[in-house]
Formats: sequence, C-alpha cells, structure tokens
Amino acid sequence: MKGVAILGSTGSVGESTLDVVARHPDRYRVVALGARSNYARVLEQVLKFRPQLAALVDPQAARELESALASRGASTRVLAGAQAMATLATLPEVDTVMAAIVGAAGLPSTLAAAGAGKRVLLANKESLVMAGPLLMRTVAEAGAELIPIDSEHNAIFQCMPPDGAGRAGVRRVVLTASGGPFRNLSREALARVTPNEACAHPVWVMGRKISVDSATLMNKGLEFIEACLLFNLSPQQVEVVLHPQSVVHSLVEYADGSMLAQLGTPDMRTPIACALAWPERIASGVEFLDLARVARLDFAPPDLERFPCLGLGQAAAHAGGLMPTVVNAANEVAVAGFLAGQLNFTGIPEVIESVMRKATKGAIGSIDDVLRADGEARARAHEAMA
Repeated sequence: MKGVAILGSTGSVGESTLDVVARHPDRYRVVALGARSNYARVLEQVLKFRPQLAALVDPQAARELESALASRGASTRVLAGAQAMATLATLPEVDTVMAAIVGAAGLPSTLAAAGAGKRVLLANKESLVMAGPLLMRTVAEAGAELIPIDSEHNAIFQCMPPDGAGRAGVRRVVLTASGGPFRNLSREALARVTPNEACAHPVWVMGRKISVDSATLMNKGLEFIEACLLFNLSPQQVEVVLHPQSVVHSLVEYADGSMLAQLGTPDMRTPIACALAWPERIASGVEFLDLARVARLDFAPPDLERFPCLGLGQAAAHAGGLMPTVVNAANEVAVAGFLAGQLNFTGIPEVIESVMRKATKGAIGSIDDVLRADGEARARAHEAMA
C-alpha cells in the first residue's frame, strides 16, 4: 500500500488524482491533502478519503476546516500556512507526492518532496521552469523519482529508451500543442478577446491561469523549457507542432528514422495513472481511444508572429540560467493582469518581453538566486503594466 500526498487537491489535477486513487483502494492510501483556501472542497475530500493530515495555506480557511472536521468527529489533523505544504511532502508515511500547486507557490514543497527522496509526480511546471537545475540536482542527490504529469512530457517519458539504455540514439522530441481556442484568429482579433473566452479551452479542462497560458501558447513555451531540463536535451532537439485533436500527446524521434508517439484520449487521468504505477499499468477510468472515430490527425507549425509567447519561452530555454525564472514570473503577473482586466490579451507577451530585456542574467547557484530573480521580474512586470 503506497501512501500518497496530493498538494493542490482542489484543482483539476488534484481532483483527477483522487479519482484514480479511489479506483485502487488496495494499492494507494491518501495520507495528506493540501490546498490554498477552498476549505469546503477539502472538507468533502477529507470525509471521503480520511487522510492523516490536511493543510490549507490560508489560516482562516484552515480554522474553518478544523472546526468543520471537529463537529463531525473526524480525526484528520489540520495544518495552516505555506510551510505546511512542505511538511506534507516530507511525511515518512508518504511514498508519492502529487505536486499540483499552480505557479511559483509550488516550488518549496516540490523541492522538499524531491529532497526527501519521494516519487514526485510533477504537475507544477513552474517549479522546473523556475529552478530546473536546482530541482534536477536535488532529485539526483536524494535518489528521488521525478515523473512528469503534463500530458506532453509524460508522453515523452513513455517513449524514451528504458533506464540504462542511454539516449545517444534520440535525435529530437516533438511537443504537440492543441493551439488553444484562438489558433485561427487574426492578431487584430486576438487583441479583443476576453478572459472568459481565453479560459474556454476546446479540448482540456484546466484552471484559469493554465487555460490562458494555453491560449497564448506560453504553456508550450514553458513546456519547451521543461523538456530540455527533464530529458537533458538541447533546445535544438525540441520542436513544437500544432495538433488540434490532442490525441498524439508528443513524439520521440530516433537516429534510425523511427518515431515513437504516445496517443490517448485527452484526459489527465492517463498520465496520472501512468506516473502513480510506473512501470506497471493500471486502470485510469479514461475512455479508450477510438481511432476510427477520430478519423484524422492534423499537424502544423506554430505561428510565432501571432503567438509570440512560445518564441519567448524558446528564447529563455536558449539563454538558460535565470532567464526561465524571469519569463515564468513575468508571465504569471501578466496573466493575472489580463484576468483582472488590467491588460489585453496581446499585452501579455509585450510585458514579458519588456521584463526579459531588463533582466539580470546569470546562473542558478541556490534557491536564493531563483527567488531574487523571481521577485525582480515580478516587480518589473508590474511596472510595465502600470
């Protein structure tokens, strides 16, 4: 029986993880649940899964949860504050940590889980983008396992050579992108889109921030950076293609001309089940793929003029060092500004590019370097939006 901690349990990935875990009560036990402030949803989850611990970053929400659980006679202990997430991630009873906290807030707990030698299911791409070299070094030193949950990186993970086989024969990887809801809009029309339109993804069900990233293609820019770090690839070995059906989740091309692809119904429970049980395979609850019904698979190059965020992410990967940290921070601020009505859609890449031009370059030596670059980039992004 494997103990699982789910950080970000009220988000779409967290909910999907609980769905998969619930299908295998003989294999997995929910030890801990963590979220930011949605105590009502965490209460429902706690009553169903009866974890040892639950934590909410918001202290008032934690008090509400604690009171509600006490009135029901539940034995789950409640923690509060951001540090509580790292506590959950390092519990001795936990074997596997689902790192699904959105944004830079997920970095400390992801690093803590890696440092404790856990199997880390990485759904928080910002942790890798912000502090990739540091995170990968921590994984190696602590003997942790890092399995990506993004459908694209999980597909690459599945198509890569088995451990010990070496990667000399890998020529390149191809990341697929749905293109989001605006792939056919003109640049003029893009300037007029609303936050609700940007959050209405045609294929995937995601949170608002990630949905906007998908609409700008920054999601793919961040994934480009991730792919280089996760699989020890140069930026020249990573390519992005648009694939609106979202059936082929990514591909790996080999020196002999072979190309391996992972296909499946677009549902996050597939990569979650893969990562939980790897190298075994377990049922995920996902509808099986019917190729005859899909009928066609389309691919096209991305348009970097209409979607410059992808190019900015690629530029950050080429620059390396602290530049991915800068891009991630500037993007978080710009997306928040767009969702709050302070910025139009095409203003998002303009803010990010402005911050990149002024950013201090350098290598990542420690977490302090990352946090300093992150803070400076956020301040400059706010200035650019003022």
